[in-house]
This record gives sequence, structure tokens and C-alpha cells, in this order.
Amino acid sequence: MPDIQENKGMTQVNKPVIERRSIDYIPEAERHGSLYSQFTLWLGANLQITSIVTGALAVVLGGDVFWSLIGLFIGQLLGGAVMALHAAQGPKLGLPQMISSRVQFGVYGAAIPIVLVCLMYLGFTATGTVLSGQAIAQLTGTSDSAGILIFAAGIVLVTVLGYRVIHWIGRVASVLGIIAFTYLFVRLISIADIGALLQIRHFSWSSFLLAVSLAASWQIAYGPYVADYSRYLPSRTSSLKTFFAVGAGSVLGAQVAMVLGVFAAALANGQFAGHEVAYIVGLGGTGTVAMLLYFSIAFGKVTISTLNSYGSFMCIATIISGFRGHLEVSRLQRLLFVICIVGVATVIALLGQHTFLGAFKSFILFLLTFFTPWSAVNLVDYYFITKERYDVAALSDPNGRYGRWNLPGIAVYVIGVLIQLPFVSTKLYTGPMVAQLGGVDISWIIGLLVPAALYYLVASKRALPVPTQMVSPAAKA
Repeated sequence: MPDIQENKGMTQVNKPVIERRSIDYIPEAERHGSLYSQFTLWLGANLQITSIVTGALAVVLGGDVFWSLIGLFIGQLLGGAVMALHAAQGPKLGLPQMISSRVQFGVYGAAIPIVLVCLMYLGFTATGTVLSGQAIAQLTGTSDSAGILIFAAGIVLVTVLGYRVIHWIGRVASVLGIIAFTYLFVRLISIADIGALLQIRHFSWSSFLLAVSLAASWQIAYGPYVADYSRYLPSRTSSLKTFFAVGAGSVLGAQVAMVLGVFAAALANGQFAGHEVAYIVGLGGTGTVAMLLYFSIAFGKVTISTLNSYGSFMCIATIISGFRGHLEVSRLQRLLFVICIVGVATVIALLGQHTFLGAFKSFILFLLTFFTPWSAVNLVDYYFITKERYDVAALSDPNGRYGRWNLPGIAVYVIGVLIQLPFVSTKLYTGPMVAQLGGVDISWIIGLLVPAALYYLVASKRALPVPTQMVSPAAKA
């Protein structure tokens, strides 16, 4: 246990810089942090170059400025609500997000969505590393590949240090992001006729819903790990306040970044793709200003890339613990896990750096196919079936309340994935119903609503015994 000191009648915990917990339950005596740190973490995580690129895609792929901005904002609100509902689970459970999936899928069955989550983390880490490598290369005068390797080394260090350092990095990134984005917006207004861009309005459902989908998928993709970063908050923390702190930080940060991306792409005349970082920095100026912007871009990516790597570590440890029982992870094992995770993502980044933009668009949209059904099942169970009453100890016991495989939950998830396929429109796969709908991708809407309703019906009829209140394990020394 960490040292505990008494100060003016208040119990304070001396929190180690290097996190010693992994996927195990956080005892109340070790809980710390504030809702403000949740807001700054998610604000900083979204005020970064990949958010800019995501917003730019709405224009690069055919949308106009006015309707792209509206579509992105609607998507932020819808997707942000989903991810913030997941965040509110953290303080109550004191566990990483994906462990709670054992309630819906079984202790072994939860490995199914968790494996897919690991692939998501690798993809996000790799695509973020490409952009960060571009920034570091410009900052240091090296090649993009060398920049990728330098960035990867930094991510390994921060991820190994863990929870407290991640939140500290988030606060710094939010300050740097606010300064950099304020400057870029001022420069944008001075060199471009924003009013004229907003007057060009050519509405089409396909472009509009593409913008909604881009923003919604951006936010929903945080769902599988957002509670990892709220689980240290005291259990008495208001769920509603956690929802708004996380949701506001994420929605505000992402929308600001995507707005900048929309305007940048509209001004680029086709020069954005393949030169994303250089073009954004070019809007701000040259010389010292450009170097500071490159540094801000690279540092801004540290937060979200660390979240992805940390989440990967949590997921792999969760899969192993599901089949082996309780898992104690030493600091050396943690280091080896993280090196392997970041190493694989770095190889992907090095191989795919020259085809980044098209691959990223396909990747982020296709993610919705697998994670909207998981979100729907998890949220319906937590808020409407079990009503926040989990047996935390049973989550590690395949012979306990939740069993090894929850076949009804797994079946609903699989149906949720399959029912979307006719409506998916990406370069990786396009379903037969897309042409009938004029090229509009509505798969993510179906992937939320159908599994949510189906799981509620199935879980309600099964009527499995639910604890009368949250059952927490005894604090472990």
C-alpha cells in the first residue's frame, strides 16, 4: 500500500510517480484525482493533428465547409454522449473499461471484443505515429522514418510510467494545444475569407452523413478505454459530473480541431493529402514559429498515443487474466508488454506512412462496425439491466456469477456486427444497400440501435440475479 499521511484531519495518499497497479481493482484508499484533470486530459487528447485530419476528410472527400461543420458537430454530440457514458463507469467500478465486458460476454467471452479493441489501438497508434513522425522530422531535420522511431521511444517511456504521468501530460498538452490552436485560428482568419467559404453550400446527404460518421466514430472509438482514465477517481464521484467533465473536454477539443481541419482543407486546393503536418504548420508561418508549431503537434500526439498504448497493455493483460485468473504484472513485464505493443504499431507506421490518409479514413469508419454494437450492449447492461450493480470480484471468476461464456450476449454482439454489413461504405468493404441509399453510410446508427434493443429484450427475459448493490472486493494490501 502507498504511504498514508494525516494532514489537518484529511487523509492523503502519497501517490507513486510510477503506477504500480495494472488491471486490478483500485482500493478506495488509493483513489485520487479530480474532474478537472478528466476535462484537461480529454481536451488535450483531442487538440491534436489527427483530429485536424479527421475534420479535413469531410471536405477532402467532397463536402462543403458549412454542412461539414454542422455534420461534424452533430456527430461529436452523439458519439461524445456514448463515450462519456462509458467514462462514468470508471469511478464506480475502479477497473479498466473492458473488464466490465465480462458481465455481458462472460469471463472468457469478453476476449472476443477485447481482441478487436487491441487491433483498434494498434491502428490508432500507428496512424498517430505517422503524423508525429512528420512533425519530429521537420523539427530535427531528420527523415520521417527517424521521426517515427524517436516518437515511439517517447511513447514507451510515458506509457510505462502510467496513470499519473499520463494525466500530467494531458494537462500540459491542453495548455499547449489551446495556445497553438488560438494562434492558428487567428492566422487563418487573417489570410482567408472565412465568410466566403461559409457561403458555399451544396448539401448532399452522403457528404453530410459522412461528416456525422467521422465525428461520431472518433468519439465512440474512445469508449473501450475511456474508463481506464477515470477509474482512480473516488467512488463517490458523481456519475453525472464525470459524464460532463469527460464529454465536454472530448467534444470541445475534437470539434475545435476538426473545424480547423475543415477550413485548412477548403483552402488547400488539393495540397493537403500527403502533406498534412507541413500544410497545417505552413498556415502558421515559418522559422521559429514553425518550429514551435511542429513541437506542439508532436507533443499533442503524445497524449493520445500514450492512451492507445496504455489501453493496449490493459487489454492484453485483461485477456490473459481472463483465462489464467488473477494476474500480477511486474514493472519489468509491463515494460516488455509496452515495448512489444509500440514496436508493432511502429512497424505498421513505417510500412504505411506513404498511404496514410486513404488508409486512415477507411480504418476509422470501419471501426464503427465493431465498436458500436459493443458500446450498445455494455451501456444497456450497465444502466438499464444491472443498473450499476456489478459483482466486481466475480469478474475474475469463470465459475462465478458471470460464467465463462455468455452466449446470449455474444450472439447479440455478433448480430450487431453482421446487421451493419449491408450498410457499410468504406474502401475496405461496401455493402449492397449503400447504393440504394445514394451512397450514404448509416451502419453505425443501426449498430447502436438494433443491438441495444435486442440486448435489452434478451437480458430482461433471462432475469439473471443481480446484486442489490455494487459488490467491491476487499482492498488488497
